[in-house]
Amino acid sequence: MPRSLTQITDLSAAELKQLFDLCARMKKGEITPKPLSGKSVACIFTKESLRTRISFEVGIPELGGHPIYVTDREIKLGERESVADAARVLSRYVGLIMIRTFKQSHVDELARYASVPVVNGLTDLVHPCQVLGDYFTMLEHLQPSDRYKVAYVGDGNNVVNSWLNLASVIPLEFRIGTAADTQPDSSIIAKAKANPDSRIVITGDPVEAVSGADVVYTDVWASMGQKDQAEEKAKKLRKYQLNSELLKAAAPHAIVMHCLPAERGREITDEVMDGPQSVVFDEAENRLHIQKAIMVFLLDLMK
Repeated sequence: MPRSLTQITDLSAAELKQLFDLCARMKKGEITPKPLSGKSVACIFTKESLRTRISFEVGIPELGGHPIYVTDREIKLGERESVADAARVLSRYVGLIMIRTFKQSHVDELARYASVPVVNGLTDLVHPCQVLGDYFTMLEHLQPSDRYKVAYVGDGNNVVNSWLNLASVIPLEFRIGTAADTQPDSSIIAKAKANPDSRIVITGDPVEAVSGADVVYTDVWASMGQKDQAEEKAKKLRKYQLNSELLKAAAPHAIVMHCLPAERGREITDEVMDGPQSVVFDEAENRLHIQKAIMVFLLDLMK
């Protein structure tokens, strides 16, 4: 059975280190593997996308492959035919499957029945490629540390769940500033807290969350598919806005991150997003590099 990336917890701490090392070497041009030479990759999108689609469609040819853009209208995954049958059929045609969708169960089932690696490009539950790219960006910008302190302020969404997943595998101090009813997945919190090398703090005080942090992170208050809740969430989360005053509570060397797209003036202000501590667009670029490394890593495991 091939290895897939359905969540960050699919990888061990040692494998994550290998992945980040591979990404760094590939980004520098030290190695130029073509593991997808002569193969195609099915890129299934049931959610609209900028970074995920373009970075995979650029990265796959750079690995020698051909991306095939597949929409939900065409395959109606889990409706027109079962996810398991779609996985079996796609595996006969392509060398890898990438999916960006709503249900985590669809990603899990694809990985269970496919005979090629499956990469989770995003679900409502987690966003592993994003957070792996974020951590790689941290390694580029921050001095080495045994345990970085990452503060997240805002809605407890799929990005937060993936940060918690990362904290369950490697040492991390992860501080979440959010409202009582906008917290991340409770089972994922418990798994992260079970790692004795990590420290998880959830607080209603944004200053407490950000205090002394190496990284200050935020995301939109209402994720894709939740825009009908935008005003309600804005009322609950307004005090968690990442602005210059809140940023003062972080460490002097702190960097600012946002997974994009941003709703400027809501969860983050222009002076912070465009300020000297922001690495937001480095993060966006690194989606390309980390996803290429993920594909190479998973395909190498099949040899």
